[in-house]
Amino acid sequence: MNRRDILLHGVRLTAVAVLLPPTARKAQAQTAAVVIDNFTFNPPEVKVKIGDTVTWTNHDDIPHTVVSAGKFRSKALDSDDSFSFTFAAAGDYKYFCSLHPHMTGMIKVE
Repeated sequence: MNRRDILLHGVRLTAVAVLLPPTARKAQAQTAAVVIDNFTFNPPEVKVKIGDTVTWTNHDDIPHTVVSAGKFRSKALDSDDSFSFTFAAAGDYKYFCSLHPHMTGMIKVE
């Protein structure tokens, strides 16, 4: 802890600076990637932390969507299009392609 006395208009003020250890600083948000290819989400399950972003990229030759009921919904993603979502709350987020409902995935947010 650093202490500095300052004299301002005849009044002594004391300023104290507290330095936090590196482990106490907020961790930077991360980005996870999911590839859409051959009618699958790969990886099918991703674990992230609150504040992290997941980006889905379509590598199929036909459009796909990424939908989690009531949470997020992409537009139709053509080949090489991407959709990103930042997770603000913990929980399990099941998602699917609304054009091909057999395509499913899961994001687990801690």
